[in-house]
Amino acid sequence: MGDVDRPESVSRWFPEVPRSAAAARRFVRAALDDVAPELADTAQLLTGELVTNAVLHARTAAEVAVGVDDGRVRVRVSDDRPGRGPVPRRYPPYAGTGQGLALVERLASRHGAEAEAGGRRKTVWFELWPDGPPAPSPGWVTAEPCGGSGTTVTLVDVPSALCSSAQQHRHAVLRELALVASAGDVPGVRAEDLVTAADIDHVLSACVAAASERPPQEAHLATLRLPLPADAAPAVRTLRQVLDLAEEAAREERLLTLPALPRGRAFQDWMFDQILGQLAGERPTAWTVVPREPDASASELVPWDPGAVRASRSPVIAADAGNRIIAVNGPAADLLGWQPDELVGQRLTALIPEHLRRRHTVAFSSLLLTGRARIVGRSVPLPALHRDGRVVPVRLYIETQEMADGQAVFVAQLSPRATTSVDAPAPPGRSAVPSLPEDGGASVPAAPERRRSASGGRTDLSALERLALLADTGAALNNTLDLGEGLRSVGRLLTRRLADWCAVDLFTEDARVERACVVHRDPRGLRPGAYEGRLPPVSESSRGPLARVLRGAGPLLLADAPPAGQVGSALDADYRELFRGLGAGSAVVAPLRARREIFGSLTVARTAGRRPFTEDDLVLVDDLVRGLALGVDNARLYQETRNIAQRLQRSLLPVLPEVENLQLAARYAASSTTAQVGGDWYDSFVVPNGDTAVVIGDVTGHNLDAAISMSQLRSMLRGIAVDRQEPPEVVLRRLDLANHSLYREATATCLYGLVKGPAQGPWELKHSSAGHPPPLLTTWGGEARYLEEGSGLLLGMDPTMPRRTARTALPARSTLLLYTDGLIERRDEPLDRGLDRLRRHAAALAREPLETFCDELLIGLGADSADDIAVLAVRPAPPS
Repeated sequence: MGDVDRPESVSRWFPEVPRSAAAARRFVRAALDDVAPELADTAQLLTGELVTNAVLHARTAAEVAVGVDDGRVRVRVSDDRPGRGPVPRRYPPYAGTGQGLALVERLASRHGAEAEAGGRRKTVWFELWPDGPPAPSPGWVTAEPCGGSGTTVTLVDVPSALCSSAQQHRHAVLRELALVASAGDVPGVRAEDLVTAADIDHVLSACVAAASERPPQEAHLATLRLPLPADAAPAVRTLRQVLDLAEEAAREERLLTLPALPRGRAFQDWMFDQILGQLAGERPTAWTVVPREPDASASELVPWDPGAVRASRSPVIAADAGNRIIAVNGPAADLLGWQPDELVGQRLTALIPEHLRRRHTVAFSSLLLTGRARIVGRSVPLPALHRDGRVVPVRLYIETQEMADGQAVFVAQLSPRATTSVDAPAPPGRSAVPSLPEDGGASVPAAPERRRSASGGRTDLSALERLALLADTGAALNNTLDLGEGLRSVGRLLTRRLADWCAVDLFTEDARVERACVVHRDPRGLRPGAYEGRLPPVSESSRGPLARVLRGAGPLLLADAPPAGQVGSALDADYRELFRGLGAGSAVVAPLRARREIFGSLTVARTAGRRPFTEDDLVLVDDLVRGLALGVDNARLYQETRNIAQRLQRSLLPVLPEVENLQLAARYAASSTTAQVGGDWYDSFVVPNGDTAVVIGDVTGHNLDAAISMSQLRSMLRGIAVDRQEPPEVVLRRLDLANHSLYREATATCLYGLVKGPAQGPWELKHSSAGHPPPLLTTWGGEARYLEEGSGLLLGMDPTMPRRTARTALPARSTLLLYTDGLIERRDEPLDRGLDRLRRHAAALAREPLETFCDELLIGLGADSADDIAVLAVRPAPPS
């Protein structure tokens, strides 16, 4: 053992079977009966790890020798494969494999590996010292990975995290197969092929470990050179075949190991293709240029950044592959009635209504087994569970992100459907920390000719480039109706062409200041999103540059961060901290003003080392803020109008009546892809004679006028129906006449129906439709059909046109579904296809509880809908 004399010891050989690890642990425990318990426990643990390595990797019988000298425990594990040296693997603590040598390194006083004289045996050893500092540990001495000369395979642009994750999965699968093989039940894999696969996998792992010790060329990508045996191709093919069979067994749940996700499978296929191709004489092809399927994109995933979640102003929750919450920010916790620390560690099902938990579990298991996600990357309306038990309607956007070790993280952004924008949320990882521009943040190449300033100096942009920047910033803000996304787009343009970072501060309705957007050319490690949010007020003591600009001064040229002497208030201190945190060699801060009012400011800054801003740049920035202010003002006016319409629309959604043995459920989801409001509505009430009225309608248009017209029609219809108690066709005709008396006559679809019958049944629906999509009736047995009778002309066309009433029997436990066209219409397909899709979904949900029925329809059919959706479901439920 090098400089340590071997003491007298006891030893025993153990066969090449998995149970030898447990037998070796018992042997060590018996041999160390007189040793301190903590040393004996540690020796027992480490011996089991080393014997497991010998069985799985060396695949020979192993000799375990145990000795004690002056209270120091020495354990040696020898095998007959000297060329199979130990390969330390730097896996995270939760990885299922690769922890044996890491445990020895952490717990042993000294450790090492050596070849016996003659080269016929290899010994891995460790020592445990109870007292005094141990001598230096020689560490692991490994044999050459390829065992001699061979061919060097070059893997170009290897993503480090993905490589590590794929290697972990490969080791876990092969270990699982080895354990299954010991019981004589290998699913379609020959024993000799498993041996070959394990051998070449060990060689690949050793080569990757050796190559990874060299400094990578970039932070996330590395080029690995693997010296492989020249005859390795057949073994690599065998490894690939064995892994394919193992993946199939894992998908069929015949192994404890889950199958690889699409991205991992794509990387592994690429790696094997590269190895086999280069061994055959082909040239390398970089991972980053190989086209992939969408679920296995070769581009880097958004890196996981817990700080970005905490800094985001939108409600964001992150969970790991174990379905546990690992990060949550304050807005998300507030939305659902929790403290952030209380949610971390809980399973996601704590936030899911009980009637949807089974669906979530099935979908999440399907994702892990197949890698295919139905709602990742889509905006989906669904309910979340508040801590007090009530349901909170939200629109959910989930994005997959990647930890440094390749593990997947699922980041969800929640948009409360009752109060927030109806836009599709920006991906959480890209909204909390603004993303890099498409060119990676590099500056636009300078034009060969530059405009010279009046002072003879050289400006940073030519006249043409200035005009292009002004035009592009205006277009970036005007091409989206969402102010936040528009400001981020402007920020990305400015950081590509003018500055290293920029910030936009805006006054709120209560005269406070909010930092709406911070964009950095390269946000990695800086977390510019952490500087966003509510700022201290502009007080009388505020005299820094931001406060001056918010009072109307500027644009101001700053040669450095605001000096400490100008810090007279909390706002000044915050602005100085922004400069210190993001770095600024020079900056320009200018006011945003429109309609003779200051409502914010723009700060653009360059870091030290770049050409500083000069007086000549003030003209350009002043031109920029004029256009920016106009766009921001327009967007805020539109947002205000939209919020009024949304509040009006929400205020008119009724509380459904409680009717004996008649279940009712309704849902409303705003569009996920437009920034406008619509005229969709539903209603239900009991008329004086005891019948239950059901109503659904949709006013043409997506604006405040549509929402106002919808409120008028809804109120008039309820008044006419309750007062007259007439047949549905008469009620609709009277409603159409009343509609013509409005100052702004509305064009709308509407369906009015009466559900009649005693509590015990039978039940009947009488309805009339003014151009509305036909109701869908689904029986308890799963038969679904549309009720197309009783249709007539739209409201607002010809009030004198006669209308019809249809009568339909409602079987017990059947489901009557009224809906608006947002549930079925898609721009790229005929309406019949949408109707058929709804019919099939409803039939599959026929026996689900009514709340589940409605939620599943929105999840399955409402994602990414370009229109608002209203749904009203009725189910006769006879006494049990």
